[in-house]
Amino acid sequence: MLELLLTVVIAPAKILIASAKGNEHLRSPQMREYRRICEFLEGRLFSAGAHSFPQMRMRRGYGASLVILVVYVNDIILTGADLHELSSLKGFLHEQFRIKDLVSLNYFLGIEVSYSDSGVLLHQKKFIHDMLESFQSSSCTPAFCPLELNVKLKAKVGDPLHKPEDYRCLVRKLNFLTHTRPDINFAVQHLSQFLQFPCVLHMQAAIHVLRYLRGTSDYGIFFNSSPDLSLRVFCDSDWASCADSRRSDSGFCVFLSGSLISWKSKKQSVISLSSAEAKYRAMSKAVAEVTWVSRLLGDFGVSCSSHVPLFCDNQAALHIARNPVFHERTKHIKLDCHFVRHKLGEGLLSLHHVSNSAQVVDLLTKALPGPAHYFYLRKLGVLSPSNLRGAVRIGPVGIG
Repeated sequence: MLELLLTVVIAPAKILIASAKGNEHLRSPQMREYRRICEFLEGRLFSAGAHSFPQMRMRRGYGASLVILVVYVNDIILTGADLHELSSLKGFLHEQFRIKDLVSLNYFLGIEVSYSDSGVLLHQKKFIHDMLESFQSSSCTPAFCPLELNVKLKAKVGDPLHKPEDYRCLVRKLNFLTHTRPDINFAVQHLSQFLQFPCVLHMQAAIHVLRYLRGTSDYGIFFNSSPDLSLRVFCDSDWASCADSRRSDSGFCVFLSGSLISWKSKKQSVISLSSAEAKYRAMSKAVAEVTWVSRLLGDFGVSCSSHVPLFCDNQAALHIARNPVFHERTKHIKLDCHFVRHKLGEGLLSLHHVSNSAQVVDLLTKALPGPAHYFYLRKLGVLSPSNLRGAVRIGPVGIG
C-alpha cells in the first residue's frame, strides 16, 4: 500500500490512469494473466525496483521521464509525466491484452480517489457505507472518537460472544480500512488482540468504531501537491499500556512533502522497564522504516537528503540513542535496538526533541479525548473533501 501512496505523491504531473483487464473471476486464470502481464512488462524493459514489491514496475524513458505501473492480478495503475509515453504503452498493452481503459484513476481495490487544486485525497467512503449496512449500523448515532477514553479492554473478561465470527469479520474489515484511515489504527490494533476469544465488551468497542466511522465516512488521507520531497519521522510509545501483559504500544509516522505515507501502531514484543526504553524501541522501528523508505525513493529517482529529522518527545530515549557508552540501565536492551545508533552514525537521520503537544503519534498509541483527537487528525492529513482548498474533482486536470 505504501507504494500506491508514493505513486500518488511522486508522479510529477499528478496524472493517473487506470486500466482493468476483464477476465473471469477465477484465481488460476487471473494468476496466469498476471504472470503474462509481468513477462510483457519485462520485455518492455520495466523492472521492479531493488527495494519495492514485485507488484510495482518502473522504467526510465527519455530524459528524466519515469513511467510507473502498479499491477494487482489484472488491475493496473499507469502513471507518469510523459503523455506520449503513456499512450504508447497503453497501445502495446491493448495489443497483448483486452484491456479496458478507465482513463483517470477514481477507484482501485476499494480505495476512491478525489482530486483538488491542492492535492489528492484517498478515501473509502463506499466501503464504509457497505460495512455499516452489513452490520446494521447505517442509522446508528455517530461517536466523537474511535474508542471511549475510560474503557480498558482485557482478554476473557465478560460474557463470550455467541457468534465470534461476526467480531472477526468486523475487525478484518476495519483493518482493511486502515489503509486510508490512520485515525482508527490504534483502535483496530487494540481490538485485534481479542480475535481468538472475543467477548461482548470487545464487540461493543468494535461497534463504537463503526459509530465513529458513520460520522466521518468521507474522511481520507490527503497528499498535497508540494514539490518539496523531504522526509520527516515521528515516533512514540505508551508505556506498559496493555492491561494483560504490561507491554507498551508503539507507533511511528513517516511524512513526505508534509504528507503521511507510512504509519504503524503495534504492541511491542517485549516488556520495557521504563518509558525511555519503550520509546527507544519505538525509535528503532521508525528508523528501520525510514531506511527502507529512503531506499524505495531512490528506486523512483528521488534522492533523499541525509540527516532525515526524527522527532521523539523523550529526552532520555534521545540520550540513549546519542550515547554509545555502555550503561548499567540499558545493558539488557537487545542489540537490534541499537540499529538507531548505527544509522545515526551513518548520517541517515538526525534526532530532535518534540513537545508532547506536538507529538502527532499520540493518535497511534492511545485513545485521546475529542479535541486532541481532531487536532492530531488534521496534522496527519486525515481530512474530508470539505476541508480541501478548491473544488473537488472526479479526475485530475487534463484527463477526461
